[in-house]
Amino acid sequence: MKRILVGIKRVVDYNVRIRVKPDASGIITDGVKLSVNPFDEIALEEALRIRERGVAEEIIVASIGPPDCQQQLRTCLAMGADRALHVEASGLVEPLVAARALLKLIEREQPFLVILGKQGIDDDNSQTGQMLAALWQRPQATFASKVELQGKKARVTREVDAGLETLEVDLPAVITADLRLNEPRYVKLPDIMKAKKKPLETVALSALGVEQRQRLRLMRFEPPPQRQKGIKVKDAAELIVALKNRGILLP
Repeated sequence: MKRILVGIKRVVDYNVRIRVKPDASGIITDGVKLSVNPFDEIALEEALRIRERGVAEEIIVASIGPPDCQQQLRTCLAMGADRALHVEASGLVEPLVAARALLKLIEREQPFLVILGKQGIDDDNSQTGQMLAALWQRPQATFASKVELQGKKARVTREVDAGLETLEVDLPAVITADLRLNEPRYVKLPDIMKAKKKPLETVALSALGVEQRQRLRLMRFEPPPQRQKGIKVKDAAELIVALKNRGILLP
């Protein structure tokens, strides 16, 4: 069966204003809305469109994290995914751990394509897809804004600093989705009800033979500085003086 594996991450909803804990040990998540990472929603939408074109037969979504991740997996099933895999893990899951867990799922499910979001909006690491491709020893095409599958190859237009770049990679491959790839579909109530009957399998991270080793230690969280009120200047000369007074320009 021609399968696509889509990795998703549970993050604080992008509409929520982030607040730092009083002791600066992290961000406040109690009572905060959590959602599917927006880039991962785009990745799933692309997989659904590929299936609708008859190129794929089954779409599997996978997430690595605490039991609450199942809520986001159900959302993905409501969007149209066929099955969900929940790799249960507690605490911080670093990109390398996530990549190793996804590799174990790939070895089990044998997908011809893996699609992830280009990055999570919480840590902004943009590393999991690249690490997964390296561990899997398969081609990668990151920051995709257009994906065309042609036989055993994928033609991917990706966004780079200089504009757009087009790559052709052999399948199986890893693709990471950028913002302009598509617009995810709206989930309707009947689809949410149907999603409750779709299979969702849970497996412990340790059962996959992956060690949840933490290589980074987060020391302190700080909110961004408050934006200062702007001032009006009469001319360029006054602007230069104001910039020097703020230390932005050297005297």
